[in-house]
Amino acid sequence: MLVSMMFGHDYQYLAAFILGIFGLSLLFIGMKNENEVVATWLGYFAAVLMWTGWVEYSFHFYSDLSETEVRFFMQSTTGIMMVTLSYFFFNKETRCNFFKWFHRNLRLSTGKPTSGYRRNYAAITAMETIYVMWFFYIILYLLYEFAGDRSPITYTFFFLNSIWALFLLLRLAKFWNVTRAVRYAIPTALIAFASYEIMLRWKILNEIWLSPREYIFELVLITAAISLGILIAVITPEGEKERLARKDALDS
Repeated sequence: MLVSMMFGHDYQYLAAFILGIFGLSLLFIGMKNENEVVATWLGYFAAVLMWTGWVEYSFHFYSDLSETEVRFFMQSTTGIMMVTLSYFFFNKETRCNFFKWFHRNLRLSTGKPTSGYRRNYAAITAMETIYVMWFFYIILYLLYEFAGDRSPITYTFFFLNSIWALFLLLRLAKFWNVTRAVRYAIPTALIAFASYEIMLRWKILNEIWLSPREYIFELVLITAAISLGILIAVITPEGEKERLARKDALDS
């Protein structure tokens, strides 16, 4: 929506394509960066830009071209998501707690992780961000399409998803490792955002970023908080919080 508002209908698709290229550039830089925190943030922003520029606007482009509603294009990718997600689900190198729960409890593990395997945090963060966004987009579209936004099924999903987001947030508050906290916070925020999207649908909340003049103070506060969080994550020495945590444990 912001791309359309800034560049207009005539140039929105060109702007979106360039936005995706910029995201790809961030991913490339992040994958070469040895700093775990920097690589994680670059991977996240790369995913957001590529998803917005290349995925969302490709749906809008073909929606305009075929005069078909956007939601049908998104729902049609359900099978593609499931097929491609199977690679990451069965990947023995995964450290995703959600996947590992299924591996452990349903005996779906494909083997032990490779000893000494070095993870690329930019790529991992980018793919995780894209798939979590993709998953919840499809879930919400399917709910609205087949159940309706005011159905008991949607209310139940909203309740359970909000509880899940709160549980993850409480777990996140216990993290001492900055880089792990950042990577854990990204899917946590996206899961919580699904509940926020439903509240938007119910017209309980507003998308304040679409009306920057009306909510300039709130947007400045949000931007400042995000910037401060990124700065703290980048400048905090690796392992410093773990050291302080161990010291507190010994002192007590």
